[in-house]
Amino acid sequence: MSEEEVPQVLCFGEILWDSLPRGLFPGGAPLNVAYHLRKFGLRPLLVSSVGRDRLGEELLQRLESWGIGTQGVAVDPDRSTGSSRVTLASGSPEFEVATDVAWDRIELATAVVQTAAASAAVVFGTLAQRFPHNRAQLASLLQLCPAAIKVLDVNLRPPFDAGELVWDLARRADLVKLNDHELEVLLGCPSTPSEFCDAVRQFADRAEVRQVCLTAGALGAGLLLDGRWTWRAARPVPVRDSVGAGDAFLAALLFGRLRGNESPERTLRRACRLSRFIVTQDGATPEYRLDSEGNLVA
Repeated sequence: MSEEEVPQVLCFGEILWDSLPRGLFPGGAPLNVAYHLRKFGLRPLLVSSVGRDRLGEELLQRLESWGIGTQGVAVDPDRSTGSSRVTLASGSPEFEVATDVAWDRIELATAVVQTAAASAAVVFGTLAQRFPHNRAQLASLLQLCPAAIKVLDVNLRPPFDAGELVWDLARRADLVKLNDHELEVLLGCPSTPSEFCDAVRQFADRAEVRQVCLTAGALGAGLLLDGRWTWRAARPVPVRDSVGAGDAFLAALLFGRLRGNESPERTLRRACRLSRFIVTQDGATPEYRLDSEGNLVA
């Protein structure tokens, strides 16, 4: 298969530097998803913006070294490259995300406009919609790729976690991925593992979406696909930090969905295995290898 025949996936939203206790790491959910999609042999194209500064230059160099297209990443002369201060409690992250940074003013580059219609999927999150400008840009992008799978990655980051915005975005999606805490917040009530299936069905009905994936950390993950619920229990691993584990999971999930006839069980098994590996590593983009079927080798 030539490079042009490899499915292109647009990843819209924030790219930034995560300031973790052990140093600076490239981050932002769209960037993380793009990194793992490239590992799976797909062709991600980031739609974002960095500042005209040293940190922005370094992000672009990282993307190029990973084989990720930078044609959709603008350089903003007036705003700095995004950053997020991450604190860890037993490996679980809390984020303090800088505002009015480059990725808050994303513009659709010519390369994005020209190739959007041929894209297999477009991935977008909730955080990058915190200001009206990006909401308008995302709406334009979704109109440019009517045949693509629309994938919403719910990332509630207080204070940018307005429920009605999330519901609006979910109604534009074909596939929604969220975690158990986010499900509880959006539905307004807690759910135990035995209630996950019913809660996800409730979410799907309200959002009018047929594909919903729920991740629940050490408990496991489930996928509601056209009315069928599939659950896979997790296996415990020593957690170094869980930053980016959900993004790796989403990339593996989308890889499985784009294969067309793959079973939910197989897709979940692959995604859970990769996310387990990520939590044992520093940062969201560690080095690893996959075999021809997308299964983790090392």
